[in-house]
Amino acid sequence: MSNIEKLQRTRHYSTIRVESAPDANSHWMYMHNDAGTGSRPCFRNELLDEMWSFTSSITLRESERQPGRLRHFVLASAASAFNLGGDLDLFSKLIRANDRAHLLAYARRCVEGVYTLHTGLGGDVRTIALVQGDALGGGLEMALACHTIVAEEGVEMGLPEVLFGLFPGMGAYSFLCKRVSPQLAERIILDGHMYSSEEFHRMGIVDVLVPKGQGEVAVQDLIRQQQRAPYSHLAMNSVRGISQRVSYDELMGITEIWVDTALALGDKSLRMMERIVRAQEKRASIKAA
Repeated sequence: MSNIEKLQRTRHYSTIRVESAPDANSHWMYMHNDAGTGSRPCFRNELLDEMWSFTSSITLRESERQPGRLRHFVLASAASAFNLGGDLDLFSKLIRANDRAHLLAYARRCVEGVYTLHTGLGGDVRTIALVQGDALGGGLEMALACHTIVAEEGVEMGLPEVLFGLFPGMGAYSFLCKRVSPQLAERIILDGHMYSSEEFHRMGIVDVLVPKGQGEVAVQDLIRQQQRAPYSHLAMNSVRGISQRVSYDELMGITEIWVDTALALGDKSLRMMERIVRAQEKRASIKAA
């Protein structure tokens, strides 16, 4: 990370790379640090384990927070894609086995993660998604959960779940409706269309659009700008929690509908999922090579 020299690697993980400022006021998490091994850049259980282990480790109790201390968390990717979404290989296996308990457990872990990002790790953190590669399905949902989305030009973003009879059930509708009208949110979800980062920026879904290769510098500038007015941004976190709140119960209620919808899918939909998995595996192996 040549343009973030002040950050230091604080802990070692297998699927993520974490860089933190010496004062612990900013943390950058790069998903898919194992991309070089040919692993699919999606939300596999191993990745979720390490992501939520790290966010838990930097979440402060209310008694530990200091007045006027604003912190930042940046979610990025070490792979060519930001994130391609949920683990479709796991989904198809659990659906074929009619295993509702494990499918719901997976969905709950995703919901807990997006809720953590949406609420600013308890309230004193501004969360930023740095999208430098394709963000699809659950990958886009995770970005939407953040306070700010910074995307580079030429990135593909979308919610393709409708192609195999599903819908994005871990926050997409709730978070999109905070950025666009419910009618537009439904159209984005139901048309299965892949949008460019430029199109999402014009819609107001992407907050900051920058040329290719300038995402990290743009995020650094954003952090510096917000740190000049920490009390204002901490207050805005509280205001968002009142005015733009998405509750955990809302997210879980929707994801239970997602689980029941998934379990009703037929063989044609599952075969489509499995074809997408093979395409992801081929893409990952080519990138690794």
